[in-house]
Amino acid sequence: MMAAPLVRDERAGPVVWTAIIGVTCLLLVLLDHMLWLVLPFIFGTVMYYLLLGPIQRLLRLGFSRNVSSVLVCAVFFGASALALVGALSWSAGPSDTDSWHDTLSLYVNGGVAFVRNTMALLELKFPILAEMHLTSIVNKRFKAFTDNFAQRYLATILVTVAGWLPSLLLAPFLAFFFLRDGLRFKKFLARAVPNAYFERTLFLLHQVDQTARRYFEGLLKLTVLDTIVLGFGLWVIGVSSPLLLGFISALLAWVPFVGSVVGCVMVVIVAATDAPSNPLVAYGAIVVFVLARLLDDFVFMPITLGRSLKIHPLITVLMIFIGGALSGVAGLMLVLPLLGVVMVVGETLGRLMTNPRLRARHRYARQLREKQASGDLMI
Repeated sequence: MMAAPLVRDERAGPVVWTAIIGVTCLLLVLLDHMLWLVLPFIFGTVMYYLLLGPIQRLLRLGFSRNVSSVLVCAVFFGASALALVGALSWSAGPSDTDSWHDTLSLYVNGGVAFVRNTMALLELKFPILAEMHLTSIVNKRFKAFTDNFAQRYLATILVTVAGWLPSLLLAPFLAFFFLRDGLRFKKFLARAVPNAYFERTLFLLHQVDQTARRYFEGLLKLTVLDTIVLGFGLWVIGVSSPLLLGFISALLAWVPFVGSVVGCVMVVIVAATDAPSNPLVAYGAIVVFVLARLLDDFVFMPITLGRSLKIHPLITVLMIFIGGALSGVAGLMLVLPLLGVVMVVGETLGRLMTNPRLRARHRYARQLREKQASGDLMI
């Protein structure tokens, strides 16, 4: 009897992981030049995995992929457009052209008043801060910022938004073609692979798809959990529109660190504006937000994103800092899904290249093709 071949452990080694981290860093550097395409690609991918379930149900009912894609996308994008139009018309109000300006000014003034009251309270508690004239310094900085905001920042913000709008409109088109032609693209890639590596290549494509799917599905679940927890906490302390604030903060939390800070500032400003005479509401909003972030980091994220990517926490934290250093806010947002996909590709390619059985099959198949091609040339 022939002895069974020895199967060695095919876990990724230090060389493979060095290549994975290096490729991830290189892709992050390229993001600065391709961000106009990366963000629509991400939003399109989120829509793709969001709509994949309904399309699979229609396929099981006997509809073709083209018909299923058109029906699901038409219903989803039509409902989204109607919801957006309804929200804009409701928020604008009848014949109230200055409502947005008045609302923004109200919340900005509420936030400034909260900061000033907090500075005055700190000066009362800590005399050294009063000697430093902390309140007057903060007031001067606020006045300088608000006086020059329109001249220095407003035009740049409007130009940036106008430049990004056509790019973001690519997201629904990308989602539609992902849903309709994604299977054809996978077959196109698989046909270019040698037969010896065909099975492992199919496994690679499946793993990449599953990793991306688990990440974005986990991100959506995490967003729902954060919205519920934040909305409930803000409702308990009496902040207006708690569910909407919780949802916006949960979306901002997609960007690590920066998004959480922006979300917390937004919630505190709304709480301070709702209760200008009761600063405890704003302080309570800070406590609610911190508790929600702790639940998110230690409970929700491990059962959603942590299980999907299966990356060591040390590597996760290091890559988040590296992503922020290389590509700023975009790097913070994209480094984890990018690392997850590169990790799957790198580990699988490492197993393919170091598997002696597969390499022997490939060499043998190449020799057979050469013999077949030159068989009729032999005399």
